[in-house]
Amino acid sequence: MAGPVQPALGGPPPPAWRPAWAEVDLGAVATNVAFLAERSAPAAVCAVVKADGYGHGATAVARAALGAGATWLAVALVEEGLALRDDGIDAPVLLLSEPPAGAMGAVAAARLTPTLYTEAGVAAAADAVGTRRAPMGAHLKVDTGMHRVGADPGDVPALAKAVRAAPGLRLDGLWTHLAVADDPGEDAFTTAQLARFEEVRDALAADGSVPGLLHAANSAGALAHPGARYDLVRCGIAVYGHSPRPGAVRAGDLRPALSLRARVSLVRTLDAGERLSYGRRYAVPAPRSVVATVPLGYADGVTRRLGEVGAEVLVGGRRRPVAGTVTMDQLMVDCGPDAPVAPGDEVVLLGRQGDEEIRADEWAGRLGTITYEVLCGIGPRVPRVVIPASGADAP
Repeated sequence: MAGPVQPALGGPPPPAWRPAWAEVDLGAVATNVAFLAERSAPAAVCAVVKADGYGHGATAVARAALGAGATWLAVALVEEGLALRDDGIDAPVLLLSEPPAGAMGAVAAARLTPTLYTEAGVAAAADAVGTRRAPMGAHLKVDTGMHRVGADPGDVPALAKAVRAAPGLRLDGLWTHLAVADDPGEDAFTTAQLARFEEVRDALAADGSVPGLLHAANSAGALAHPGARYDLVRCGIAVYGHSPRPGAVRAGDLRPALSLRARVSLVRTLDAGERLSYGRRYAVPAPRSVVATVPLGYADGVTRRLGEVGAEVLVGGRRRPVAGTVTMDQLMVDCGPDAPVAPGDEVVLLGRQGDEEIRADEWAGRLGTITYEVLCGIGPRVPRVVIPASGADAP
């Protein structure tokens, strides 16, 4: 879970005495969802808020997304869905993987929508619901080529029949997941996945059992593959303001919702040749260099290797290099000779300061990973300071 959520205070909120925080701009979330809704229409938008809203705070993001036009939410775990319900979220919530048999009763009681793709899963869901008056809606997932979870295409008609035969279940949706929609060089495989999906749909249509909601598109599918939109698009990374694929959006179409900030805790002036941090891998290049200590480290999601791969932060609106190995709780920044930097000055690790901006995809590129991992890696010790938006209190 993300760190404590506080209203915007212009700095780290008490009782987080360490001056480090992440700002979550719900106005950006709302803007992004509205853009996705317009781009994907007439398909509805499902905002994916698993992993505590990609580290942004699931409930806050859910409310902002629903206020901006999303009609569904999606999570990975039953526990994540229950947390939304506990926080008063009443919108439809899709579980993206088949719940364990022992959790089906909780799923039914909380009115979550399970994804099913095995005979055992269908049976467990049916047993949990029994013959209660209001059936539980379920979505079947078909594996069209990602080979993670989902039913084999040939097994879907029998599973659909089993769902329809269970008095307590209702077949509401059929879906799949696109493996390489974010890669322009793999568009042929995405086309093949959609063709397999439509073959399954046609097989269900033969006996009149096509459910009311078909969905295949993740963020990349929604933005770059119009044929994947069907009735619903499940958007994750784009909700948080990051493009899932090169060229999928224009500059400014999406606004990053999270920034990571801290204040300088200590400043010292060092001579050229002095070496910093564990391993002494960074040598100060110039005399009278001002080195600032910043109270964030790899326990907070600021990856240890960032100092080795040329990462920078913003101090006084200028890019400054991370100097040496990032430690568990702190990092150091070389601000240059005689730089006018003092304890308490703001440092931006992710986000904008003045005319400069450092984005999560920049970190991802340096580290050889993806933006998702950077965002989800910002740890629970970092308080989230929420900047409200109009409509963010939607039910």
